[in-house]
Amino acid sequence: MGPVSSGRAIRLGVAGLGRAFTLMLPTFVQDPRVRLVAACDPREAARAQFARDFSAPAYADIEALARDPSVEAIYVASPHQFHAEHTAVAARHGKHVLVEKPMSLTLAECDAMIADCRAAGVHLVIGHCHSFDAPYRMLRDVVAGGSVGTVRMIHAVNYTDFLYRPRRPEELQTEAGGGVVFSQAAHQVDIVRMLASSAVVRVRAITGTWDSQRPTEGAYAVLLWFASGAFATLTYSGYGHFDSDEWCDWTGEMGTAKRPQDYGRARRRLASLPDALEEARLKSESTYGGPSYVPAVADNPSRHQHFGPIIVSCDRADLRAMPDGVWVYGDAQQERLLLPPPPVPRYEVIDELHAAIVDQVQPMHDGPWARATLDVCLALLRSAREGRDVDLRAG
Repeated sequence: MGPVSSGRAIRLGVAGLGRAFTLMLPTFVQDPRVRLVAACDPREAARAQFARDFSAPAYADIEALARDPSVEAIYVASPHQFHAEHTAVAARHGKHVLVEKPMSLTLAECDAMIADCRAAGVHLVIGHCHSFDAPYRMLRDVVAGGSVGTVRMIHAVNYTDFLYRPRRPEELQTEAGGGVVFSQAAHQVDIVRMLASSAVVRVRAITGTWDSQRPTEGAYAVLLWFASGAFATLTYSGYGHFDSDEWCDWTGEMGTAKRPQDYGRARRRLASLPDALEEARLKSESTYGGPSYVPAVADNPSRHQHFGPIIVSCDRADLRAMPDGVWVYGDAQQERLLLPPPPVPRYEVIDELHAAIVDQVQPMHDGPWARATLDVCLALLRSAREGRDVDLRAG
């Protein structure tokens, strides 16, 4: 679809001017279907930069943002532990809500968020998740077309340096939403659920916590069973050794080209820091409004965003998602289906948000959808902790 203006622009306020906001910022700036009209953040420097960049008010807390009559919807991009609270404030003031993944940290909080938005009559959309990405949606559409038969097996794998990027202390504490499960498994689970088009009924997982200086899950392997009879394996490592973008034509997660010669950069940078306080300071200074903040490159990438290699096995073909399309490996021949370059990064999120708010189209990535993804992520942690299968049908 893409950023073709359909009616008016959504007047968007932003709660939290951190990394999630900076990753969505190129979309907000370039897509005519959304207009940034206000923000809130506890950091004075971030508020000052937002006011300069957008000639719009920036508040110290979400209550003030939600009271602003110019705000129609609020993008909740605050740390994971604040998602439920900030959604409740937005809904109470009649604002539609776009919430970063993960939706929250507990199922009870998810239930409250869904109830708050329903009671207020506002839409709740969760994203950006990589299940929005065009290659995975193309793959889903190929399956839905019926030519390749039923989905039988999905294999998703991603190796990154996630754990060695600068972190605040709570980002290395699982109970506070840190580690790779809440931030990264949420992407993989969302993708495979969409591709299987079926509910997850059973989970078996093992996690890896292999660095005493980063005391949270840095890796996992998961087996999911679906109600349809299909199954999926999900593997993730954030330990900064192998980089699975090598298998994606050296295209990074954001759709931009990577330099293989940058190998080990994240670990080297972290090793140069004296302590956790300096690490947190470095992250703060490189975030929006900080003295080391560098805006995202204005030019749109020629390829789409992705979350590592994913292969879907069906009755009559294996399908492989790539940053520029989908490979179809059929019985007698293979075919590469190409996507046009993305007109705007993450335009798919605005497709869904705009359709919900302006055209009253029910979004796919709504509260119940994201709650089901969190349910699987929590089952992943429980399965690894208890060393057994977790049956999601047991309630």
